[in-house]
Amino acid sequence: MGVGESGAIPHNPEGCASPWIFVPGDADGRVDGLETNGRGREHAVKAFLLAAGHGTRLRPLTDTIPKCLVPIQGEPMLAIWLQYCHRLGIDEVLINLHANAAPVREFLRQNAPAIPVRTVEERHLLGSAGTLRANRDWVASDDCFWIFYADVLSCADFDGMLRLHRDRRPVATLGVYEVADPQRCGIVTTNANGVIEQFVEKPVKPPGNLAFSGLMIGTPEMLSAIPEQTPVDIGSHVLPLLAGRMFAFRIHDYLIDIGTMENYRKAQATWPGFPERLS
Repeated sequence: MGVGESGAIPHNPEGCASPWIFVPGDADGRVDGLETNGRGREHAVKAFLLAAGHGTRLRPLTDTIPKCLVPIQGEPMLAIWLQYCHRLGIDEVLINLHANAAPVREFLRQNAPAIPVRTVEERHLLGSAGTLRANRDWVASDDCFWIFYADVLSCADFDGMLRLHRDRRPVATLGVYEVADPQRCGIVTTNANGVIEQFVEKPVKPPGNLAFSGLMIGTPEMLSAIPEQTPVDIGSHVLPLLAGRMFAFRIHDYLIDIGTMENYRKAQATWPGFPERLS
């Protein structure tokens, strides 16, 4: 049950501090309840924004700045993502934090988000899938939800991806794109209909070059497939189990993972801003 339905902040049993909720126009940062945007539950979509990583490959930049707050052309990555979520009509965002959680909350206080934002601090890193499992009650009443890796910058057609998911109803829909270095990525193979037949995380001998983008749509059925271990990772431990039950959505638009200094510098020069369809 979500905060907006119960009027109380739920206890998180898997090593997380109690969540903080930031709502539009709220300066205090912690509230007992929040309102939905009034579009109705059948259209409501939430998003996990996974941001708890240490950002070690971006040091020394991330020695003083949380990875999700590093600037792209002068704007923090988190601000870009929250603008994206607002423009996409997402109702509420959950951000998982670990290292440097306080600066992220301070950023949210000073830059009031246009949509409700919930932050959950992980005392010990749960892994990307562990975060989903620990907060599964937040999406218990939803038929699907977004999962975004916060260090990915993209102009992907998110609306088209959601339409595909709602039309096909797979266990998960993965945004995929072609890469030059498949040994460093989660690689998928698909059939002619777009069904993902195989998922291999960082294969030594890649079966192709179609990679998971870090942008996906999950379902309660996907959450049920998460193994009972900690930490537990989406790419390493969950997606390989769901082969044959996932769809691939090909991304031909701008996409870059800013997790290395090389890509971070590249993004400064190449990020085109929001696509016109979201303006």
